[in-house]
Amino acid sequence: MKAKVHVILKNGVLDPQGAAIQHALGSLGFDGVEGVRQGKVIELDLADGTSEDTIAQMCEKLLANTVIESYRIEVL
Repeated sequence: MKAKVHVILKNGVLDPQGAAIQHALGSLGFDGVEGVRQGKVIELDLADGTSEDTIAQMCEKLLANTVIESYRIEVL
């Protein structure tokens, strides 16, 4: 089975990479970009029957810094 974990900074946490991307897009002539939040996607190959609760434990313990990041699990 496969799963994707989408990790992004929580609202209110400064995102310097997002700001740099927004600035670069403006420099390239892409007007109207009012904000960018940058994150990461982690793809997992898992044994069949792995529960979403187990994946959430992986996120809580390693894949996301839950103090400043939120995550969303997508089982494929």
